[in-house]
Amino acid sequence: MIRSYSELKNLISFEDRYDYLRIKGSVGDTTFGFDRYLNQILYRSKRWRKTRDDVIIRDNGCDLGVEGHEIYSSIIVHHMNQITIEDVELDRDVIYDPEFLISTILQTHNAIHYGDASLLPQAPIERRRNDTCPWL
Repeated sequence: MIRSYSELKNLISFEDRYDYLRIKGSVGDTTFGFDRYLNQILYRSKRWRKTRDDVIIRDNGCDLGVEGHEIYSSIIVHHMNQITIEDVELDRDVIYDPEFLISTILQTHNAIHYGDASLLPQAPIERRRNDTCPWL
């Protein structure tokens, strides 16, 4: 399945977008990230930094591009589809195409790759009067 921003933006809720992007991988699976030298070449390049900035602006700095999920920490620009060593070695345009990229935070990124919805960021618990009173 090829995932795209054109399809993703039609999904309104954060949960629906997460479900669309979820890979269901497992920790230890071989990924592009294992080839550290290529990883550094790509993510330090001027072309990637420009693309990254454009995607963050498009997504309004929101996790999975969903309003109300603003990111106040480090932003990861996630490749919606797996990239290969060959993609990087040949500097293929697909790795820079905003159609296949989305802004996210580390916690959401890890949930997409390795986990389930329990790893997603949770909204703060709404406090109520006397909710910490031990005898009620």
